[in-house]
Amino acid sequence: MDTTPIPVLTVQTNPYDDQRPGASGLRKKTAVFESKRNYLQNYIQSVLSSIDLRDRQGCTMVVGSDGRYFSRTATEIVVQMAAANGIGRLVIGHNGILSTPAVSCIIRKIKAIGGIVLTASHNPGGPGGDFGIKFNVANGGPSPDTVMDRIHQVSRTLEEFAICPDLRIDLSRLGRQEFDLENKFKPFRVEIVDSVEVYLNMLRGLFDFGAIKGLLTGPDQLKIRMDAMHGVMGPYVRRILCDELGAPANSAVNCVPLEDFGGQHPNPTLTHATGLVESMKGGDFGLGAAFDADGDRYMILGQNGFFVSPSDSVAVLAANLSCIPHFRQTGLRGLARSMPTSTALDRVAKALKVALYETPTGWRFFGNLMDSGRCSLCGEESFGTGSDHVREKDGLWSVLAWLSVMAVRKQSVEEIVREHWAKMGRNYFCRFDYEGVDPRAAFYLMRDLEGVIQDKAFLTQKFAVGNNVYSVEKADNFEYIDPVDGSVTRNQGLRIIFTDASRLIFRLSGTSGGAGATIRIYAESYERDPERQNRETQVVLGPLIAIALKISDIHERTGRRGPNVIT
Repeated sequence: MDTTPIPVLTVQTNPYDDQRPGASGLRKKTAVFESKRNYLQNYIQSVLSSIDLRDRQGCTMVVGSDGRYFSRTATEIVVQMAAANGIGRLVIGHNGILSTPAVSCIIRKIKAIGGIVLTASHNPGGPGGDFGIKFNVANGGPSPDTVMDRIHQVSRTLEEFAICPDLRIDLSRLGRQEFDLENKFKPFRVEIVDSVEVYLNMLRGLFDFGAIKGLLTGPDQLKIRMDAMHGVMGPYVRRILCDELGAPANSAVNCVPLEDFGGQHPNPTLTHATGLVESMKGGDFGLGAAFDADGDRYMILGQNGFFVSPSDSVAVLAANLSCIPHFRQTGLRGLARSMPTSTALDRVAKALKVALYETPTGWRFFGNLMDSGRCSLCGEESFGTGSDHVREKDGLWSVLAWLSVMAVRKQSVEEIVREHWAKMGRNYFCRFDYEGVDPRAAFYLMRDLEGVIQDKAFLTQKFAVGNNVYSVEKADNFEYIDPVDGSVTRNQGLRIIFTDASRLIFRLSGTSGGAGATIRIYAESYERDPERQNRETQVVLGPLIAIALKISDIHERTGRRGPNVIT
């Protein structure tokens, strides 16, 4: 047996100027990582160098991926570079697979310094798709702005990286693997762990698994349909909902993780999860859910395809947290939502007499609130909900929360939602995505629109569309003062709030991963009258959308006839 220590090499490189991470890390076309010399290595070195050397030496990190194309190659390079940079121990999911919520869970459980997640979330995979790298910090959540700034600064001046190119690991073999490296007194250790077990043990302590199992297996068995969309969630759905909680094996579909997600877009929306939508329309299943590639986003459907918007989902769960043992024990400390998310959650917070925090888009803001004990439940309109059990949005946790509510209330998804509307009112809500827009056109559109809405004359503006008249009450570019650390985050989206509580929001998104920018338009209208809560969302919001198109000139300025996606 060869006992020669593995050499540690220092490789000369040139910096790239496009490696600034966004809210979801660094996300690019896979071809960028594959074809640009040392592009991946440069970014991994920038992440590792952003950690103070004294903290980095001998520390533990977690590594996981959503299984997309290029993940295995990237995982091997992460391991080789972590070893060369003084990391003492890596904990990696079996075959490299770990959902984003599981990574957060394990970081917190073993008190790791952080974790690297190889994912581009709901973006397509494969050689022609997208790839991404997230760095989660010691609380289990996404990097705060200060850390992302450090990573970016390192990336701009990087001249070399450290790597052990001869180090090889077996991702398929559970257990510990140790390696002797040059210039290291202690061996470098890699632990390949069951992808599901630690996360499952956490969930057992949060929910009444007996009650959920009774719902899924009893005489009045609730039939469910879970679509993993060939992403990371397949093993989790099968192990937890089928093996542990008794749902029939055929309840779970598309559960084999594939590098290209079966050629589909792993995005749990009505537009992309069409297989689930069609399955639910038949009326055979009482609850359906789809998950994105890395398992942090989800979509809920009731019988006959009844759609629960993400904004409604977090509001309904917030109103029913007493159905979940974890919250009966800890109590409700506060609620939070991202600014574009509908104000349905605000009404629940008011009814429960707890604080409501409105944050910029990005889970790191929720993490700060939770770490300080201010918040128990949070959500975003982009199909993400989470609680203080981890510091990420969590799709499967959200499904188990819905099942808990159904088990206690003994009502269908649709009955629960309609009863919520009758009590709290309904927030009609939709989002238009204009993807792949020329970045300069997007920048100038947003700049000019900000000038329009911040003109004093705009505050007295009235818009008449058909029989509807909307009077502007407030218009601004949203900024957030963090109540925990006092940090200020500016330029988070243009808001127009009308006197009837309707809202229009315009925001540039940083999660497209491909060429061009994404402009998102959000429209929201509140309806208190139960007799008017059954109308089509697009019909109700049509006048607001007409106003949005008129004041932004988005079609004329982008050359588009309409949005790429409506949710």
